[in-house]
Amino acid sequence: MERNSMKFIIITGPQAVGKMTVGQELVKITNLKLLHNHMTIEVLTKIFDYSRDSFRKLNEEFRIKIFEEFAKSEEEGIIFTTTWDFDNKEEWDRIYKYIQIFKDNNAEIYIIELEANLDERLKRNTTENRILNKPSKRNLEWSEKDLLKSVEKYRFNSKENEIKEENYLRIDNTNLNANVVAEMIKNRFKL
Repeated sequence: MERNSMKFIIITGPQAVGKMTVGQELVKITNLKLLHNHMTIEVLTKIFDYSRDSFRKLNEEFRIKIFEEFAKSEEEGIIFTTTWDFDNKEEWDRIYKYIQIFKDNNAEIYIIELEANLDERLKRNTTENRILNKPSKRNLEWSEKDLLKSVEKYRFNSKENEIKEENYLRIDNTNLNANVVAEMIKNRFKL
């Protein structure tokens, strides 16, 4: 019996929008695995400063190797959470390098983009779940400054029709609980 196509789900959006939490809820109602972006970040920040080239290089290599092995596996699929600076060509290349690994293994690709207003994101920046899973965010004063700086520096939400993938969904989750958003994703894409 042939297995269904593997699924590669990218959940993107700005910092503290709820990507990881939505991913965690989606794992609960599907057979998918979760690699949230801080799973590789937190390992490496114990060894290399976040701003170092060594950190960026290894972070990218870890993710590529994980995706290459996972894409060949018998698993049903994986959810990956990340920010995506839509004004930066290197960011597009990075995301599509990940996508290509899965496309080369006949996986189905899904892009979920979350957006929420800044006030809500500042509240979410301090949640217990975020702090538990992202030790580098535990300095709340630094984390809030970093979030506010990113609003000025990066465009973490796309423009209308900018993402061309067939399986794409944008959700304003400002007033939605993560479990509701996960159900919306599951139902929309029949996961």
